Amino acid sequence: MAAPANNFPQNPCEPKPHSTIGCLTCWCPCITFGRIAEMVDRGSTSCGVSGAIYLAILCVTGCSCLYSCFYRTRMRGQFLLKERPLSDCCTHCLCEQCALCQEYRELQHQGFDMSFGWHGNVERQRRIANAAQPMPPPIVQGMIR
Repeated sequence: MAAPANNFPQNPCEPKPHSTIGCLTCWCPCITFGRIAEMVDRGSTSCGVSGAIYLAILCVTGCSCLYSCFYRTRMRGQFLLKERPLSDCCTHCLCEQCALCQEYRELQHQGFDMSFGWHGNVERQRRIANAAQPMPPPIVQGMIR
């Protein structure tokens, strides 16, 4: 039996593949947030710009969780996810890093390769769709004088 394409085990009791996203998020949450924001914004804002805004808010006010909770709300709306057990703002204010890791993993579960960015994922989907379509037969032209 082949493993699922998204690298998530079919049995929830099986251990999940090792991930370094938790360590990255603890030391530099702006990178994780930037990747999340780029996917939620559907490429209209780059990872770098979103991460820089997050870092600026964090350095100036220390309340970057208020900014990132809006992205959690938008992501829930896009994928029809329930707001539980706490509100989005409470989740981000109580444990910002845990909330970011959860959102990152949810986007991976939705089929995104977070290292590709939005445009890379769109291109990958286009290639997959083109590969799945059969090639039309070549047009044979008659004799030309």
